[in-house]
Amino acid sequence: MTKIGLGLAALGRPEYINIRDENSVDKSIQAFKENAMCMLNTAYDLGIRYFDTAPSYGKGEAFLQEWQNQHQYTDTLLATKWGYTYVANWKIGYKGPHEIKEHSIDKLLEQWQVSKNLLPALKVYQIHSATLESGVLENQKVLKKLALLKKETGLLIGITSSGPHQDLILKEAAEIKIGGVYLFDVFQVTYNVLSQNTFDVLKQLIQENKKVVIKECLANGRVFQNPSELICKLARKYNVGIDAIAFRFVIDSLNPAIVLSGAFSEKQLKENLKALDFSLTEEEINALKSLTLTPKEYWSKRKTLAWN
Repeated sequence: MTKIGLGLAALGRPEYINIRDENSVDKSIQAFKENAMCMLNTAYDLGIRYFDTAPSYGKGEAFLQEWQNQHQYTDTLLATKWGYTYVANWKIGYKGPHEIKEHSIDKLLEQWQVSKNLLPALKVYQIHSATLESGVLENQKVLKKLALLKKETGLLIGITSSGPHQDLILKEAAEIKIGGVYLFDVFQVTYNVLSQNTFDVLKQLIQENKKVVIKECLANGRVFQNPSELICKLARKYNVGIDAIAFRFVIDSLNPAIVLSGAFSEKQLKENLKALDFSLTEEEINALKSLTLTPKEYWSKRKTLAWN
């Protein structure tokens, strides 16, 4: 299994805050399904075995389930989440929020009824974008239900985080026990050359043998916007794209279990995977660490990114 996994955030819905090759792409459901199936096949052929989706990724869960059922692979590791509902309903140019967060026990029970169909290939079940404000880490009904699912199915229970307080969320989640057993096994976190404030807590989790999965390592495409001369210089040195440098920085600086690619096309995915063909020096890693932004600056900018 490669260190790089495939996330379906951009593959299962027609609009997302992510870079695609062109905005004129066919946004019909059929076209997206064909592309998703092609991407899943390509990813598998290239050695990817970890696939991450969510109910809020439009048709993401349905596409992944159909693909898995068709091939019946025994070596795939599927991950999904609960807590966000996709409400844009494939309306192009939808003006309101495309997804709505709800970390209630009712939402967990509702979405599990669909997500459980991914079993037995489903291995990781996660709270989608937990925040301190949502109160999900204090919701005993939710936590006990997740612990029960873990006991009954053998699933790894995970948490995904976003926002300027990711480090606090991770620390709190890592301490939660139900029946004397730590609840969370997997921590999916935003970490990249522009957002590095979770480094210390992630290193600690890795030392404790927790599975760390990194999302948004390209900062939703922001690494391509006015890239620093340092990144461009390293891309030329290793004869790869800026994306591969960003992936490699995450791999070499942190060594997580998985780094998710959000690729929409075969070309993007193959470019991402070039990150597995070289390693950065310690001096280069330290130089790239200087590109980090403050959490406030990073997340304030992310909120302004348009869905397209």
